[in-house]
Amino acid sequence: MIKCLRFFILSIFFIFPLSLFANFDFNANCLNAYRSIFELKLGNARAYIATEKKQRPNNSIIPLLENYVDYFTILTSESKADFDKLKANKSARLDQISDDNDRNSPYYLYAQAEINLQWALIRGRFGEYFNAAMEIKKANGLLQDNAKKFPNFHLNMKGLGLINAVLGNLPDGTLKSTLSAFGIKGNLQNGLNMFEKLAENLPKSSYEPFYEEVVFYYAYVLTDVAHSASAYAKTMKYTERIADTSLLKSYLQSYVCIKNAHNDEAISILAKKPEGGTYQPFPYLDYLEGIAHLNKLDLNAASYFNRFLQTNKGVNYIKDANLHLGWILLLKGDKAGYTAYAAKAINNGYTYNEKDKQAKNEAAGPVPLVDLLKARLLYDGGYLTKALQALDDQKTTDFSTDKDKTEFNYRLGRIYDDLGKDDQALAAYQTTINQGKNLKYYFAANAALQMGKVYERRKNATKAKEAFNMAIAMKNHEYESSIENQAKAGLRRLN
Repeated sequence: MIKCLRFFILSIFFIFPLSLFANFDFNANCLNAYRSIFELKLGNARAYIATEKKQRPNNSIIPLLENYVDYFTILTSESKADFDKLKANKSARLDQISDDNDRNSPYYLYAQAEINLQWALIRGRFGEYFNAAMEIKKANGLLQDNAKKFPNFHLNMKGLGLINAVLGNLPDGTLKSTLSAFGIKGNLQNGLNMFEKLAENLPKSSYEPFYEEVVFYYAYVLTDVAHSASAYAKTMKYTERIADTSLLKSYLQSYVCIKNAHNDEAISILAKKPEGGTYQPFPYLDYLEGIAHLNKLDLNAASYFNRFLQTNKGVNYIKDANLHLGWILLLKGDKAGYTAYAAKAINNGYTYNEKDKQAKNEAAGPVPLVDLLKARLLYDGGYLTKALQALDDQKTTDFSTDKDKTEFNYRLGRIYDDLGKDDQALAAYQTTINQGKNLKYYFAANAALQMGKVYERRKNATKAKEAFNMAIAMKNHEYESSIENQAKAGLRRLN
């Protein structure tokens, strides 16, 4: 057994491409550190990196691995303090790599591109869009040059795939306008194709250790960038071969399950996630677990949201967690309790992400009607029959405000849509549009977007384009950039 293990490790040294270049030596220490990073065992990764620094201080893989550790530290903590402290490390790491004399290695430009790209992704979470744009520009140029010098170096596609996908579906704003000024544009489908090729082929190649990282980014692109109907199936397929000891696997699978209405599966995955002191603290998983439990109207979800708020040191999801705690009290009949948590959703936390912006808007608005709230939560969990039952025996005229009338028809439309009742869905969507097109709420615009998708499925391109353009034409509502972006993507598919 020991001989076999030694042979396996020696084989990795001979076939793993990094080991071919003296100053980019992906040896056993580095391989163990990299694997630990992608299991979110960041303490273990730091220990392996420290050992490598003592043994081979000039190994240019070290600064890249250190940057991965910082990247996942900030990603899991969501802490602005961590971000402000760690971003100072970037320049020294790039200097260490660029001073390396092994410029004939495909990892020379690649490692610099990776560091720039990782910081660009993090900066975007904290509103530093101009700096993120500059780093994307730099990473894109480095990877393009590397692809010309080393056309058979597969890992170029990982960064280029991510840049293409994100830029190809980027909403209008500072980041997009800055990159456009540099002449940098993406293509979502090209990015998706690159990731699909890598996910399929890496396990059969000497680049196999990079597989988990590829799947991490591919799942993100499928779910949050492309809003792909295949996000769940592909994420579950490609994460299956990742070890169950990976906390990152639990995150990817539970996240895509919640986003795609596989709620019971998400609860099961999170209940079995690996735990212990070797893993990086990841409070967001408590937040996710709270979402999953509340989606099935399990009011014990409050314990998960409270744990998240107690352990979270980051800036995101504070408003949204408080709003969900308010909903729980509202479902219990405690309107005063809801009002208290709505105030927290308004006054506590930050608005770096869309979830928190929306939570603040909703908390500042009218108290939600319990039946509509139940239908919303059950729909999000994929409990379609129960969601429809929550709206049984009700009609538009039963509601007193335009907001509630619009939401009622919107909820019906989404439920009918997912039940495959297209004609009823289209009728409900049209009523939503008629009722709510001049309101600040997202219901009418998203109804137009979903209507376009129904007609697209039916191969009625004319009606689909009409609906997508209607969604784009509606302005000054919630989720405007996201809905408009998805509608534009629909038009591109049809063209």
